[in-house]
Amino acid sequence: MSIPTSVSGILSTPDNNSIAYTNYIAGHDAAIVIAHGFFCSKDAVLFKSLNDAIIDKYDTLLFDFRGHGSSSGLFTWTSKEAQDLECVLKHVSKKYSKIGLIGFSLGAATSINTLARTNYVKSLIAISAPSDFNKIEFKLWKVDIENDLVYNYFGDGKIGKGVRPGPFWLEKEKPVNSIKSVRIPVQYIHGTSDWTISHKHSQILFDNTISKKRLVIIKNGPHAEFLIRKKYDDTIFAIRSWFRETL
Repeated sequence: MSIPTSVSGILSTPDNNSIAYTNYIAGHDAAIVIAHGFFCSKDAVLFKSLNDAIIDKYDTLLFDFRGHGSSSGLFTWTSKEAQDLECVLKHVSKKYSKIGLIGFSLGAATSINTLARTNYVKSLIAISAPSDFNKIEFKLWKVDIENDLVYNYFGDGKIGKGVRPGPFWLEKEKPVNSIKSVRIPVQYIHGTSDWTISHKHSQILFDNTISKKRLVIIKNGPHAEFLIRKKYDDTIFAIRSWFRETL
């Protein structure tokens, strides 16, 4: 593997939003696109950690959804973010023959909805994905103090965090419906201690997936990217083994 270099740029969506990305290049013929969730960005520390864990086998591309990081616009809670991801995947497909996609939380929901009607990606990993936005539990009284509050606001977790929220009442596609049209291999990863989105969502998505599939439930695992922080070995092993098998 050559020493990775990085190239950053801006892509335009059909509705004229600017999507910021960074492509980490190590000379591989396959690339992994990382789609963050709510309140995150491509510069979040835990996504950099994930990038470091897979760059030996794959080039990577991290980007900011609208309303996050260096991208323009307002976040629409999965209503319009498929435009962001699709323009990213179209860009990546011009450079790589094989593309994998990792989506986290609402980024996983957008990934499923996008892949129901596109064919850029050969393999998907959906981490802490909701089956239906309107059925997200978000039990505030079960908030993860260590990860969501202390780490996000006082530790390294505050790097690359923030959001410019837009209207949440716009119509949204339901991943549980979209997944029925996805034909590529899909692996679901979910923690049993996810206070935002119950691991039952991944079970529902898994049950409705008609392609090659795998469900990885991590005992005592927290939400989305915090799995990388608290359950690093289990999460990275699941990611690397799935792409080794399907990409």
